[in-house]
Amino acid sequence: MGKTNETYELDLEHLPAHIAFIMDGNRTWARQHHRPKYFGHHEGTKTVRRLALECNRLGIKAMTVYAFSTENFKREKNEVDYIFKLPEEFFNSYIDELVEQNVQMLTIGHLELAPERTQKVINRCIERTKNNTGLKLVIAFIYGGRDDIICATKKLAQQYKDGEISLDEINEQNFENQLMTAGLPPVDLMIRSSGEVRLSNFLLWQLSYSELIFDETLWPDFDEAQLHKDLYIYQHRSRRFGGGK
Repeated sequence: MGKTNETYELDLEHLPAHIAFIMDGNRTWARQHHRPKYFGHHEGTKTVRRLALECNRLGIKAMTVYAFSTENFKREKNEVDYIFKLPEEFFNSYIDELVEQNVQMLTIGHLELAPERTQKVINRCIERTKNNTGLKLVIAFIYGGRDDIICATKKLAQQYKDGEISLDEINEQNFENQLMTAGLPPVDLMIRSSGEVRLSNFLLWQLSYSELIFDETLWPDFDEAQLHKDLYIYQHRSRRFGGGK
């Protein structure tokens, strides 16, 4: 399922409330264009902008992008260092537009493990957009799905230890309230670009009943038309949530 030039008629009453993206293919794109790895990441930030604006226009409530995983520290140091500079590059270029379009910026993960300069940039953008009421643009930064589950488990265990909850009160809803995505709509649709077919430790609890689309388009090439195509596919699936049709 590669890049499309077709147009798709969408039912605006049945769009996903929350879309999650695994932004894959930046390095492959750079290699195909005979550019250094970092240039693919640079181009990928443009995709985040255009998809955020389009999701906001469509009335989608939340969009989460997998910007940096807990495992990405294993990459070459110069690539990791460049990725940590991307938030400043992204927000210096687009924050005024995001504010104007009523987009709210949030983050999940362990931002405290990022360089102080990166933390300041992201926190400044969160503060500047905190009163916006449109799309919630969630940056999963130094995030891992397994870690998210472990952190939530520790919070519940501490509440139980402190006598704040009983054993019977530890249920799915209370568990979800401890996850980093608490307060966001459930993830209806996850799209991974570049054709890779795996979750890579992304939102493991949250994706339990999400629709999954593995799109062959490389992330820097992913545009509004491709988003519409995947939304069209989503709208023509039958979601059962474990029940009958």
